[in-house]
Amino acid sequence: MAEFFDLSGRVAIVTGASRGIGKSIAEAFAQAGAKVALASRKQDALDEVAAAIRTGGGEAIGIAAHNGDKIALKALVDQTLSHFGTVDILVNNAATNPHFGATLEAADSYWQKTIEVNLMGNVWLSQAAVKAMRKGGGGKIINVASIVGITPGRNQGIYSITKAGVISLTKTLAVELGADNIQVNAIAPGLVRTKFAQALWGNPELLDQVLAQTPAGRIGQPSDINGIALYLASSASDFTTGAVFVLDGGISAQSI
Repeated sequence: MAEFFDLSGRVAIVTGASRGIGKSIAEAFAQAGAKVALASRKQDALDEVAAAIRTGGGEAIGIAAHNGDKIALKALVDQTLSHFGTVDILVNNAATNPHFGATLEAADSYWQKTIEVNLMGNVWLSQAAVKAMRKGGGGKIINVASIVGITPGRNQGIYSITKAGVISLTKTLAVELGADNIQVNAIAPGLVRTKFAQALWGNPELLDQVLAQTPAGRIGQPSDINGIALYLASSASDFTTGAVFVLDGGISAQSI
């Protein structure tokens, strides 16, 4: 069974890979044999993660690219192709959440930035990566959504709306790319202990509320996402497409 999850010889692009969920997924892919192109905004942080992966025996490069910049994202794919020769796996993980508060009170700039990074960035990067995947005979696209894309999070309206869009994008691309042997799926985590989500888990009152509603009795760790990401990147998921996998410790499995 181990061969189903073997990524040897495959090339993966992971965005938001300098920390948190993206970093953890990239490390797991490298351990499974994949060559990994790490992307985020800051080159120095990427270089640090890539160096650690190489020290551990993996293959990795860091390529700075802002997820809201279409030109930079195409360059990310081009540089990955130049270095590794192909793209087999794309993990759209990078995201932003600049507004915490009432949705209708948010400035247009917050809407524009969040939509550009969380949704359009995934579209632009998928456009570029799919061209390479078609040439290679197939591929895997993994979109990191959120449980707030299914049930909106309080004071996270814009973020929730974009993550709902990511889920819809996932299902749409799964239908459109199925004939190309490209599987497209989404992961919808609950609260995970990352720097990105620190405003939530770092607030004792909010954390207590989440823990009280979570059957698992804890919030997630980045490594909790690795297993499903590895499944979706590997041949084990060749008949899985258009699916949304919720990883939230059971919080959404109950009526609150």
